[in-house]
Amino acid sequence: MSFRRELGPFDATMVVVGAIIGAGIFINPSIVASRLSTGGEVLAAWIAGGAVALAGAFAYAELGAVLPRVGGQYVYLREAWHPLAGFLYGWALLTTIETGAIAAVAITFAEYTLRLVGRPGVGPTPLAVAAIVVVSAVNYVGVKPGSRLLNIFVVLKVLAIGVLIAAALLLPASAPAPAEPARTIAWFPIAFGSALVPILFAYGGWQNLNYVAEEVRDPRRNLPFSLLLGTSIVVLVYVLVNVAYLRALGADGLAATLTPAADAAGQFLGRFGDRFVAAAIAVSTFGFLDLAVLAPTRVYYAMAADGLFPRAVARLHPRFQTPSLAIVIQSTWAIALALTGTYGDLLDSVVFADWIFFGSTVAALFVFRTRMPLASRPAGSFSTSGYPLAPALFVIVAAGVVLSVIIGSPGRAAVGALVLAAGVPVYHWFARADHRTP
Repeated sequence: MSFRRELGPFDATMVVVGAIIGAGIFINPSIVASRLSTGGEVLAAWIAGGAVALAGAFAYAELGAVLPRVGGQYVYLREAWHPLAGFLYGWALLTTIETGAIAAVAITFAEYTLRLVGRPGVGPTPLAVAAIVVVSAVNYVGVKPGSRLLNIFVVLKVLAIGVLIAAALLLPASAPAPAEPARTIAWFPIAFGSALVPILFAYGGWQNLNYVAEEVRDPRRNLPFSLLLGTSIVVLVYVLVNVAYLRALGADGLAATLTPAADAAGQFLGRFGDRFVAAAIAVSTFGFLDLAVLAPTRVYYAMAADGLFPRAVARLHPRFQTPSLAIVIQSTWAIALALTGTYGDLLDSVVFADWIFFGSTVAALFVFRTRMPLASRPAGSFSTSGYPLAPALFVIVAAGVVLSVIIGSPGRAAVGALVLAAGVPVYHWFARADHRTP
């Protein structure tokens, strides 16, 4: 039994946009502004981060065209480096990165939904668990229902951000805020690099489309197209929304607030602004939850098919043709993390692993160019623009992000490294067990 190729170009593009745009764009711009000194520097940093994201998307587009297989990034790491590299990626995804993100985002969704309906004092956990159950159930019964739900919420979140952008561009700018005390700005290259870290985290997510490559129609054509279009849309949206924040608050005002979206909306939309932003964040986070169930569960399916996870996980549902057990496992662990409340520290500890794997995956492009030169590929095959400079720069930036996290949070990085190290004996246990299987 194989996956159904249900995702067309629009569906695939929505996967990319939905995977990247979460709650971060409503919050992270204030962190960026606090590390830089002018509005021009802020916009330049978001543009630079977008260029890095596009370089990554180009590399993943070529990798997806060369190996359009379920599991995406897991497959590239396995084929280019070693099965252990692929397994550790899936291990980190399941134990902390994806499940921790689902738990954290579900809590955020619940908090803003309760604020929207006038119940901010109610505990968010029951609603967070209910949201995980709902999106899991929708994706359990088919990739198309999950994709349709995702499409609706991606369009809604982009429209909400579009309203904020339009208000900033069409309505008069607010009076400049009173001058803030001068911020201490480090040497510019260091400050700019520090500002790029939260930006690159906000841009992460394009790799999700590669997970579902076997469910995309004509993946050798549609996967690169949707990856690049979706990432380009996000870059445009992120730059324009920062223009909106700067127009409403100024660079100092943006640096001084922890709620830039709410403050900017308040400037343009009055008392309705806070409710509007609560609705926008609720919509955005629910859409992310749907995507987090739809795409990454395919990695665990691919691992199981390779004998590196329980074999039952590699069986598709006989009616819905979805990796139903993988969905149940990921969602159950995410709910457990949401209930215990311990996911936050664990997620912070291993978030640097995401960029270890990003860098390793883009570096795999050099391996595949050697093994499968462009001349040996079918005519018209997609190839990365700017090769080899663009992917090389991406790998260097990824290494810089990992190093900055290690320097900034050495204790948490050490815990993250231990979590990855714990996956090594698990890999060897599965590998030996599979070898013994007749």
